[in-house]
Amino acid sequence: MPLTLPPLNALRAFEAAARSGGYVAAAEELGISAAAVSQHVRRLEDFLGKKVFTRLNNRVVLTDAGQALYEGVGSALQMISDTTEAQMLRRSRARLVVSSIGSLAECWLLPRLAAYARAHPGFRFDLRVEADPVDFVRHDIDLRLAYDPGQYSDHARAALAHDRVLPLCSPGWLARNPAAEGMAQVTAEDLLHTSWGPDFGSLPGWPGWFAAAGLPPPPPAQGFQSGSSALVLEMAREGLGVALGQALLAQDDLAAGRLVALSEVALPLGHGYGLVWPRARAGRRHLRGLAEALQAAASD
Repeated sequence: MPLTLPPLNALRAFEAAARSGGYVAAAEELGISAAAVSQHVRRLEDFLGKKVFTRLNNRVVLTDAGQALYEGVGSALQMISDTTEAQMLRRSRARLVVSSIGSLAECWLLPRLAAYARAHPGFRFDLRVEADPVDFVRHDIDLRLAYDPGQYSDHARAALAHDRVLPLCSPGWLARNPAAEGMAQVTAEDLLHTSWGPDFGSLPGWPGWFAAAGLPPPPPAQGFQSGSSALVLEMAREGLGVALGQALLAQDDLAAGRLVALSEVALPLGHGYGLVWPRARAGRRHLRGLAEALQAAASD
């Protein structure tokens, strides 16, 4: 259905006059004469078949019809202005909208984005944290870091990493519990648990890990628990116990010695992490470079 639109220059003149309270002030803002503003307003009134202003000395006052029009037009023009400014800002710099699941963004992605930005001074990014699936077109997303990228079969994809989980704790906790090395002496109360939630059915837990390690299964969850794998790693860093933590998310902590692994036995996640982007945006500046940098960092 075609849009029913009045003359847009007339709308701009009307909005400026209504906001400023006069034709002279509107003319100064728009860079035209007060007579031109008046002509635009008359043209709008002819189009609508209604009076939008009444004169009061050197000012103009909205009529009831004008007030109703201004309430809609003012917000609409502001939205158009905001959208245009955002698009101009994106065009003026090499800006990418990067979307990621929360745990990956919190524990791993941001330092890699920062490193890339330092290496490319003109690069800017908008980082959004949101659950899968996402709507690339509606939310203007250039690059997505997703768990199970296969759910985006209509887009271009590249593998990032297939993460695994293994027992992780802080050096301080291990110093207080030296018999825990090797995991045979870790009590159920010292196990940190990730509650993955109803959307995930392919992620491993402590019972599966103990079975893979050939150790007796632990009693039902008695230790600390969180619905965020990032927070479970934070619990381990704080010395609250042993997390069945993701190696990729703990990459920096392991390298810096903030976390240590109590066993080499590891279980893979049900799906891998991947990079996803709309095929139509493959030519965006820095998209390919950033994707390659993230892939290289994940393989370290």
